[in-house]
Amino acid sequence: MMATFTSDFVLGGVAAMGAGLVTNPVEVIKIRMQLQGELAARGSHAQPYKNVLQAFVAVAKNDGILGLQKGLAPALCFQFIINSIRLSTYTHAVEKGWVHNKKGEISFLRGMFWGALGGVVGSYCASPFFLIKTQLQAQAAKQIAVGYQHSHTSMTNAIRQIYRKSGFFGLWRGSMASVIRTTVASSVQISTFGKAKSLLKDNGIITQPTCLSFFSGLAAGSFVSVAVTPFDVITTRLYNQGVDSHGRGLYYKGWLDCVAKILRSEGVYGVYKGFWPIYLRMAPYSTLVLLFFEELIAVREKYDLHY
Repeated sequence: MMATFTSDFVLGGVAAMGAGLVTNPVEVIKIRMQLQGELAARGSHAQPYKNVLQAFVAVAKNDGILGLQKGLAPALCFQFIINSIRLSTYTHAVEKGWVHNKKGEISFLRGMFWGALGGVVGSYCASPFFLIKTQLQAQAAKQIAVGYQHSHTSMTNAIRQIYRKSGFFGLWRGSMASVIRTTVASSVQISTFGKAKSLLKDNGIITQPTCLSFFSGLAAGSFVSVAVTPFDVITTRLYNQGVDSHGRGLYYKGWLDCVAKILRSEGVYGVYKGFWPIYLRMAPYSTLVLLFFEELIAVREKYDLHY
């Protein structure tokens, strides 16, 4: 059992890295659109990113094609840590029967609980990489720069700069925002995936394993993108803001202060900035990470690769 849990841990991380590699360009666009017009009334600011397609062109033109893969190293580190923890936690709970009701069916609420629990632990452990990823992805050429611009040259340089300025715990600045965001995303994603898979399979709608995983993941990603967008915007804003000499945020004091200022300055529209890139990333990401994870598990079982 411990060997299976260990392999689930590794396979979950590898699956997420594969999905993250494919969807990272959309993540870059999402970050830029969320920071565009920060704390400014709608229509009163420059708008270098007008829509998703135009944003891709603007980044490629001004930052180069490789600009669409900014922050890839910390993004992959983040994906491995958070997903190895949350996916292995959920899989272990399924194997133990902790997500099933008395009838032996997968319980939506129990699935949500175990998905959230794994997400909370994983997001907190991986928070420094999310912080660095956000700051690197926000860096842009002057013509299309939005939000606070940090001066990091790489992931290791960012770690050194943050440590030098704010100490070891400065790497966990804004981590509670990430925990809240991931709690919502993970609980909705994993529970929806499990429930959708059960419904599709039990009703004979889809039975082929790969197709079943694909469509279940697609359903999960669609629900997640709607639920998580406001929390994602808040996390991006808190992670990307600059800090003063005392390590305090230049724009926001904390999570609630960030929510209040966005609503006051930008309205409800502000907390849904970047919805479409979130959807365009989240749906295929959820599909790919869960599909890759299940396919890797199938390979492990086929060749008895427990370790």
